[in-house]
Amino acid sequence: MFQFLKGLPPSRSNPFTIELDLGTSPISKTPPAELTDPKKQIEDLLSKGFIRPSVLPWGAPMVFMKKKKDGSFRMSINYRRLNRVTLKNSYPLLRIDELLDQLRGATWFSKIDLASGYHQIPIDEADVRKT
Repeated sequence: MFQFLKGLPPSRSNPFTIELDLGTSPISKTPPAELTDPKKQIEDLLSKGFIRPSVLPWGAPMVFMKKKKDGSFRMSINYRRLNRVTLKNSYPLLRIDELLDQLRGATWFSKIDLASGYHQIPIDEADVRKT
């Protein structure tokens, strides 16, 4: 009934076309030399337990942006699609003077390293699969 093609089908007068938005740049492969730093970052995060291998249906694109200053790469994860479906947990922020009043008399303070802050806030185990 069906037969496998032995080659390309005959030429047609109206072949399928792929139209792109004006100004679209071609997608290019990353040169192998530029993959060294991103691979090291991923290995470091894996060894620290900040990330783990996943085969779950949830996923977000990982992007490495080259820094102009020194040519190293900064990892970024695009969570826009997850953010669109996440229920908002909003509440009014306190004014700075109210926040400082709450610190009066405190002897212990904590800080967060904003360069890797994402990995310093624990996520509920039931929600880890979404990230």
